[in-house]
Formats: sequence, C-alpha cells, structure tokens
Amino acid sequence: MEKSKTAFNNEQSASVYKKAVRSKAKYAKKFGDDTGVDYSARVVDNEYIGDILGVKNIAIGDAPEGTSEGFDREKGIIVGNIRMGFGHYRISMAIASAANSMGYTPYWMDLNSYKQTTCTKVISAQNDLYSKGSRISQKSKLFNKAVWEPLNYEGFRKLSYNSADQKNAELMAPVYKNVPKDVPVVATHVWPAQAAIHAGMKNVVNAIPDNWPMALHFAEGSIHTVQTHYAYQGYRILNGMAGNQVLNPMPEDSLKYVGHYVDHELVSNIEEDCRRRIERKESGKPMRFLLTIGGAGAQKEIFAAIINELMPDVKNKKAVLYVNIGDYQNVWENLKKMVNGIEGIAKTHFNDWNETRKFCEDALEGEVEGIHLFCHKNIFEAVYATNLLMRSCDVLVTKPSELSFYPVPKLFIKRIGGHEQWGAIHSAEIGDGTLECRDIPHTLQMIRLFKDDNCTLKDMCGNIVKNKSMGIYDGAYEVVKIAMGMKK
Repeated sequence: MEKSKTAFNNEQSASVYKKAVRSKAKYAKKFGDDTGVDYSARVVDNEYIGDILGVKNIAIGDAPEGTSEGFDREKGIIVGNIRMGFGHYRISMAIASAANSMGYTPYWMDLNSYKQTTCTKVISAQNDLYSKGSRISQKSKLFNKAVWEPLNYEGFRKLSYNSADQKNAELMAPVYKNVPKDVPVVATHVWPAQAAIHAGMKNVVNAIPDNWPMALHFAEGSIHTVQTHYAYQGYRILNGMAGNQVLNPMPEDSLKYVGHYVDHELVSNIEEDCRRRIERKESGKPMRFLLTIGGAGAQKEIFAAIINELMPDVKNKKAVLYVNIGDYQNVWENLKKMVNGIEGIAKTHFNDWNETRKFCEDALEGEVEGIHLFCHKNIFEAVYATNLLMRSCDVLVTKPSELSFYPVPKLFIKRIGGHEQWGAIHSAEIGDGTLECRDIPHTLQMIRLFKDDNCTLKDMCGNIVKNKSMGIYDGAYEVVKIAMGMKK
C-alpha cells in the first residue's frame, strides 16, 4: 500500500500526494538517496546509561556492509527515537527502564545519530527548523500567534500532514536494512515507526507522546499506544483531522490505551517518595523545587523570575532549588545576568556524572540546602539528570510536555506550542499537577501556594498514590508487553 495516498482507508487528495512526492524529492536532491546502501547493524555498549537501564546501542554503518551482529532475537527490544528536544529521549528512557525491569534487553536506536545516512540528514534538517521556530515563538508574540501556535495545534493535526511525513520516511528506512526484522520496535517518535514499517520490520509499536490527537503521529502498520482516554477517543475517530468531515476510524487493533510512559525506578518508588515529600512539608523543612530548562533556554525569563522570587527563601533555608539546564551551558551565563547573587550561592554540578548520581542518591534521605545547578554535555546525562532529581524533589516546575505524565507534583509554566496545553489539562484533572500558568504573575502565585499552603502538595501526593493503584503510570510496562506480544 502506498502509505502517502491513504491513512486508515481515508484517501489523501491528489494535490496532497503530489506535494508529498515533491517533499521527498527535495530532500533526496539535497541529501542523497541511500536506499541501495547495505548499512551494517551492530549492538554495542552504551557507556552512559547502560549500567542504569541495561541499555545497549544499535550502531549503523560502522562495519562492512551487510553485517548484522549482537541481536538477541528472544529478549531484545528496540527503542527507536530521535533527539528533538529532550522529550522523545525521556520517553525512550522510560520504555527502556520498563523493558529492563521485565528482563528484556533494550536496544537504543537514535535515527538522528547516524550522520553519514540520508535518514539523519533529513531528520536533522527538520529538527533544526523546529528548534528555530520554537525559539522565535518565545521572542515574538506575533509569530507565536500567527504561525507557531496554529502549526503545532491545527497544522500537525491535519490528515494531509501525514502524507509528506510518510513519503519522507521512505528515505529513513535504509538504517533498518540489517536489523533483524522480527525484533520488536517501540518508537517514541513517529518517524522511527514509519521508517521501521517501510523497512519491513514486523513488530512495531508507535508510542504516541501527546494528549492532543494529531495525524502527525500516524504510522499505519504499527500498533499505536496513547497515555490517556481522551487521546484514545480522539485518535480512534481521527477527530478534527479533516475539518468537520467524518473520517473512517482507526481499526480497533491499531490503537491501545496504556497509561503514562514512566520509568520503572520512579513508578516502583511512588509511595516512599510521596511519603518523604509530605514528611518534609509537615516538619517545616525547605521545599525542594526542580526547574527543568530545555529548548535552548527559550523560557529562561520565567525561570529567572522564579529563582528571584525564591532567593530570600533559599537564603533563609525555607526553599531549595535544583536547576537542570540540560546541555545548554549558555543558560547559566544568562541566569548569572538575570538573577542577582546567584553565582555566589549556587553550587554547580557540571559534567561529572558520578558526582551528580551521588548527589541524587544522598538527597533521597539526606538534608539539602541552597541552589544546585546541573549541566551535562552528554545528551543521556543531560536528560536523565532530571529523572534522578525527580525522586527527591517536592515540586517539578516544567512546561506541559512529556513531563506532564510523570508521578511527581508539578507546576506547569507557559507552553511552547498549542498541543502542549492538553498535557497540563490532563494532569490537573487527575490531580498530580497544576493548571498551565500562562504568565509570570500566575506562576509566582502558584509557587507561593505550594510553599505556604498546607494542602496543595499533600493533595497531589495523595492523588499520585491513588493514580498508581489504578495503573495510570503503568504505560511503559504495557507498551513493552504489547511489543513483545506481537511476536506471538
């Protein structure tokens, strides 16, 4: 089936299909078409999170053509992803963590890391364009309102958008050439799922990240999983993906509700971590706020305002700040200019992974004070530092993206892209996060509420424990079960 012409028995128009063909031709002309290349595929060690999550990497094209080495056809499971921000990496880590806890071997396959391939060149070009748009949207209200919000909210939602993505994914398929076709693939971005299907991979799960249904995420031929019932209903009927037109629904066996994609290490410790949060609150210990600054520091003004607001409490030992700036060290230079006195107070944890891990472990039961700033050049460490810090923090301050679904009390700052708001809405409805605070005054109001109020934090902790009992945070385990079950 020509996947750019139809989506779940819904035909794309001739003009949409022609546009998709032109899109592929444009990228092929710019980056080449390596369909005929017999890329090698080898399983190698992951030196960064291999010991934590049992992860091994899939190396592509670094051995003689036709090579296929190291795959465990019984216990191996591929986690297909790309680096586009931190979100898809974090979801991949959740899947890998669950797989490892269940006795499987997760293989990390980042399609944006094989620099010699057309696949990576196409993904990198689109990633760069998306990152640029994200940064501009935070600086220009006009661009955000006229271009960025409509694109992220309605543009990606349209069924027609899927046509070009499917055609472009044909250029990504060669990286799977020598990957055994029966090894299950869990893709945490749609492109690795689409590419896997085009390459003939037999057991593909497409783990959809967003709570706002968008045709962008369709990879027909895979099993699509979603984290919420709202998303399930929207995807099942392709809600609003062609205006008011009633479309043919997704087949029943193509879509599964699973719950939130969360790491085993976080899910298995929910009760104990929430107990500690309540105990710290009741005993008057400093409240620990974890600030995650991604997107090249696009929202640094909001975070600077939060730090300035809490600076007196930090000095009086009524608040503690964890600030993870990922792999964007330039954000530290900006914060030093925007927060008076931060340089003299903050302890920096830069590029020493063992030291960061020890801090996170000690903070679980030990006392912490001051401001702690984390930055790691390696992408695995930059992302996973937040996961490690999450367990000992009291409140996670984040935009409502992939972190909306994590079992920790959350304060949501202004979104980047209209689709993200539905993560905050879902979190507020199940009681483990706030409404989206769309400006700095409302953000600071919520900071004060967490700090000074006696019920907000406790209520969220209680809801998180109840949500766990209902399986709401079991999505990563369920995805792995589905993927491994497809082999049968």
